[in-house]
Order: sequence, then structure tokens, then C-alpha cells
Amino acid sequence: MKYQKIAVLTGAGISAESGVPVFRSEDGLWEQHRIEDVATYEGFMRDKTMVHNFYNTMRQSLKSKVPNPAHKALTKLQQGLEAKGGKLFLITQNIDDLHEKAGSHDIIHMHGELNNILCESCGARIPFSDNSSVESVCPKCGRKTMRPDIVWFGEMPYRMDEIERCLGECNLFIAVGTSGVVYPAAGFVQICKHLGKPCLEFNLEPSAVHNMFTVSYYGKAGTTLPKFVDYLLAHDDLPSSKEICK
Repeated sequence: MKYQKIAVLTGAGISAESGVPVFRSEDGLWEQHRIEDVATYEGFMRDKTMVHNFYNTMRQSLKSKVPNPAHKALTKLQQGLEAKGGKLFLITQNIDDLHEKAGSHDIIHMHGELNNILCESCGARIPFSDNSSVESVCPKCGRKTMRPDIVWFGEMPYRMDEIERCLGECNLFIAVGTSGVVYPAAGFVQICKHLGKPCLEFNLEPSAVHNMFTVSYYGKAGTTLPKFVDYLLAHDDLPSSKEICK
């Protein structure tokens, strides 16, 4: 198989098909809240109870969400690559657990996870599925300094050193459902293009960095990605957009 090591970046678009709210909306709201209020540390400090409740609602709503064919296609790709001695580096900007529910493993959640909670005192990241509050106690250090384990605007994404190694090691880069607006993720395609790797985009419409991609496949990822994965696992070349989007 020609493409033995593939890096995939997924964004809000892939989970939108499963009913998960898109983070970046045209009106600047996320689930009827201002981004500044629920996705910045300053917003958290202004009203911790409101922010805890916001993520509690999202966390509980996530329990009813199920992976769609695009998530399942990436699981199939991961399994297919591993069966042939290859590797899928699955990097997501999403804070949901739909990749896990689809059966994928070793996922890099660069923006954190709804099903974790973070202690500001000791840095512990704790698996968590209940409701948190300002009274929540860290099971590691015993302090009431818990916050959602979400990377907010102005904070450094998780595991960036590891992500850079993945981008350097892969021989094919794929972005699925990303806006091309939020950095540093929006710059991953530029890194891979500079290194001479083919770069593919799956999206409903061109992203803000669409001109950086070698081939673009436009349409619902739940339709285009399964076709692409089936083709890639059976061939040594990349399909045209006409073959996948027809």
C-alpha cells in the first residue's frame, strides 16, 4: 500500500452530521451563548457556575449522539492500515467522543474532551461523565479547583509536540470537516504541503485554506469519506474528486 502512514485532522463538520453543535457559528454564538463567555478563561473567571452548567449540558447531550458513516470510515481506515503494517494518526479538534464510539483508538484530542475534567491545582485530567460545579473536588489533590477539560481561546492545544511528529512522519494528510480558520490546526496543511506530502480536504464547501490542498472532495463526509476509504484500501493511488463526489 502506497500510503502507509496517514494523518487525519477532523473538525466540527464531521460531528455536525451526528447532531453535535458546530462551535464556530455565523452569529458568534455557541449553543446560544457568546463565545467570550463560555470558551475563554476570562469568561470562566467571570461566572464559573454558568460555564460549568454549559459544559454539563453538552456532556449529558453527548450521551445520545452516535457516530455517523464518516466516523466509521475512519475506523475502517485505521483497521485497514494496521492490518497492512501501517498507521493512522487521528487528530481531532472536536471535544466529543464519537471517534471512540465508532471504534477508533489512540485519538489525539488537541482541544480537550467533554468527558474529562481538569484540576487547575495539580493538573490532573480525570475521566468524568457526571455534572461538575464549583464544589467539585479533585480526587488527586482534594481541592475544589476543577474546570472543564477544554482548551479555550488563548490556551495552548494539547500534545502539539506529538502532533508535529505525526505530521512529519505521515505520507498523506487528510482534513475532514474543518473550517481552516482556527489555528494552529489550520496550519497543519501548510506544514505537510511544505514537506511535499499530498493533502486532501473533505468538506461541505471550500475551507479558508482550500488552496493548499492537492485534491478536495466536497459533499457530506458521511457520503464521500466511506467511498474514499474503500478506494484507498484497494488501490495505490488517490481517487479523483469526480470518482468520490459523483
